[in-house]
Amino acid sequence: MGLQIGDIVPRYEVKFEELKGKIIAVDAFNAIYQFLSSIRQPDGTPLMDEQKRITSHLSGLFYRNIALLSEGMKLIYVFDGEYHVLKGKTHEIRDNAKQIAKEKYQEALEEEDIEGMGKYSRGFVRLTKEMIEESKDLLQAMGIAVIQAPGEGEMQCASLVRDGEAYAVGSQDYDSLAVGGNRLIQNLTLARQRKTRSGVVYISPEIIEYEKVLNSLGIDSDQLICLAILVGTDFNPGGVKGIGPKKALALVKEKKYPVAIFRALEGKVDFDWKVVFEIFKKPNVSKFKVEFPKLNRDKVKEILVGEHDFSLERVEKHLDKLGEIKKQGAQRKLF
Repeated sequence: MGLQIGDIVPRYEVKFEELKGKIIAVDAFNAIYQFLSSIRQPDGTPLMDEQKRITSHLSGLFYRNIALLSEGMKLIYVFDGEYHVLKGKTHEIRDNAKQIAKEKYQEALEEEDIEGMGKYSRGFVRLTKEMIEESKDLLQAMGIAVIQAPGEGEMQCASLVRDGEAYAVGSQDYDSLAVGGNRLIQNLTLARQRKTRSGVVYISPEIIEYEKVLNSLGIDSDQLICLAILVGTDFNPGGVKGIGPKKALALVKEKKYPVAIFRALEGKVDFDWKVVFEIFKKPNVSKFKVEFPKLNRDKVKEILVGEHDFSLERVEKHLDKLGEIKKQGAQRKLF
């Protein structure tokens, strides 16, 4: 769900080669959900091993991350910690949406509607504890840094960028902007090409810069948080009824200060805006000194080949590529 301000924030495309040498803090759950929902058969069936355990997320983490690392980037995957109690309503909405998607998938299955099956199967993806733990193990074995956030992963990503531990946040959501993340890169972990009815479309990464957002919208950091609350966040899903991004922007610019903004909406706000404001103003994050683990080829093969029946030949081929990437990185650092 996340923060819905995509229509009003400025962005620009960036080539992968422009990100060479940059450290990206990736919102792990956001990326893994992408892999689980997109890496599937045409009828919506996810990739699975011989024991029928889903492996779409492992495939995405291994192959797509190697593609990013080959561009000279370094990656930090940040995992969510404890959810704030106010996210309960958002989880309820998501669970209801998943149930509806599951019912529609069943209807498509009975009608042998392959396109419908592929469409609706993506709507009831679930990330289990086992998936999370094996994802962490695989990433670390690949030499990718893993951080366990105390709270929201995306807010921790923004903190890493502010602290100079990373160049940008990698996520499809916009929440990191509301907590002052300097840069947000979208479309980073997506497949670089997507098939559409009109042909193949190239997916380019896009950068959204915090200062440019504030300058373009003509607001300050507190007003951006208020704007986010008005349109709806994971902590107050739906926001204030009848107010979209453009109305919200006009209101925060007119009233300027948080108290005045929400006083103007007295009787229309059915949540404690001050609590939500505080979540973004003082996010639950920790300080980290990021260290990147060494590549562990044996561990990667144990997870992918030994546990989940990946092709040994294909995995070794990509491990050779990953080893060369690490070697080149070490040589650049030494130089």
